[in-house]
Amino acid sequence: MTDPYARKLVNRSFYTAKEDVHGRVVVVLNGLLENRNLQLITPISRTFPAGTVIELIGTDEAAAGPGETVQRIAYLAFVELRDAAVLVAGDPVSINGKPVGTLVGFDDTHMPNHQNTVLRMEKRISGADLGLRPGDPVCIHGIFPNPS
Repeated sequence: MTDPYARKLVNRSFYTAKEDVHGRVVVVLNGLLENRNLQLITPISRTFPAGTVIELIGTDEAAAGPGETVQRIAYLAFVELRDAAVLVAGDPVSINGKPVGTLVGFDDTHMPNHQNTVLRMEKRISGADLGLRPGDPVCIHGIFPNPS
């Protein structure tokens, strides 16, 4: 059996409608690294049961995406997902109603403890420098079909 993600048979267009995923910041992180060496997995999506905690990590690397390596990162936050979720590369992410970045991929370094979830940001900035607080609302935006 071959992996359809590795063969690039599945892309974002396969996901035609998806609910917003809501969560909350449970830990605010602070720090920037130039040499993190995150190995983003090839699959463009991951599923999570309600109550899962993920780690949000930002990068400003234009080439960041599934199957790529990310060096320049900013630590943002650990987030508890309120809802069962399917997260897909390309999903916009906002915290406190403000856009933070766009999901670009996942790194399995700390699995099964938590999934590193990497966002592309215009400018790398840590969660502490963004002024995040525990309890801040997080939304990973869904995909809504065009009305007929």
